[in-house]
Amino acid sequence: MNRPQLSVVIPVYNEEAGLAALFARLYPALDKLGVTYEVVFVNDGSRDRSAAMLAEQYRARPDVTRVVLFNGNYGQHMAILAGFEHTRGEWVVTLDADLQNPPEEIGKLVAQLAAGHDYVGTVRMNRQDTWFRRNASRAMNRLRERITRIRMTDQGCMLRGYSRHIVDTVNQCREINTFIPALAYTFAQNPTEVDVAHEERFAGESKYSLYALIRLNFDLVTGFSVVPLQWLSGVGITLSAASGVLFVVLMARRFLFGSEVQGVFTLFAVTFCLLGVILFGMGLLGEYIGRIYQQVRQRPRYLVQAVLQAHESHDAHPVSHGDKSGSQSATLSTGATELGSHTS
Repeated sequence: MNRPQLSVVIPVYNEEAGLAALFARLYPALDKLGVTYEVVFVNDGSRDRSAAMLAEQYRARPDVTRVVLFNGNYGQHMAILAGFEHTRGEWVVTLDADLQNPPEEIGKLVAQLAAGHDYVGTVRMNRQDTWFRRNASRAMNRLRERITRIRMTDQGCMLRGYSRHIVDTVNQCREINTFIPALAYTFAQNPTEVDVAHEERFAGESKYSLYALIRLNFDLVTGFSVVPLQWLSGVGITLSAASGVLFVVLMARRFLFGSEVQGVFTLFAVTFCLLGVILFGMGLLGEYIGRIYQQVRQRPRYLVQAVLQAHESHDAHPVSHGDKSGSQSATLSTGATELGSHTS
């Protein structure tokens, strides 16, 4: 199998209802691009028939299809990292499996990559999400940009394009928790953005709960900036100075007017406010310490159960295995039928 020009990485988690529609639109869209390509599906521990359907698709198009099977659910970004490690193309595009980003839009990203850009972000036009999610996303995008200094208009869209050197650099990173688009952006020398269409989800519901979205934003903020700690230090200095001034004022009033009790409730309110700030600071500091704790344990970021792929020739791009951030995976080129029946 010769090295393709384009690799498309698609993480899959419980997408049984929409995979057939994805296959029907994805491959014709890629065939029309006029470039050699491969599609790398990463099954992120799906509990439905997604793994079996991916195995069936591999048997239908083994020349351009690879399937990476996780032994559990490790999250979208870990699935993308595993996909990166199994890509061989000069250009790599990531795409969600829910069809909210049409596969037909991949051509826009390929055109920009071919023009020399090493990072192609996207901006979703006419987003088909709820009012709350659209506005919350805009607010978080602005906040994250101020904190991390990573200037991406639409950080939540996973339809993105990367050059080979960006992907190889990301593969060298060993963060336990990370946000792939932001990490890749920090290595880009010639980034750009394009407008893309956005459709309603084909089937099912978003796999990101409110808690998962909050966690993702915490990972992004704490993983790419220490500005929150600097802000917290500023708040601490300001409150300390204000407390000193308040102490002087209260002592002066005591000596001038005697003991007063009418301000005791105000002092209680100030005390509880300060306690809230302290607890918030401890929680924020705990986020950074927790990241350090997870990193120093050096546990695998994910475990690959198996990989379905055709035999490769010697000129193929090597696949990275055996480091402490991933796991050694089995290459199955003749056992896809047995695996497909087993995972179903």
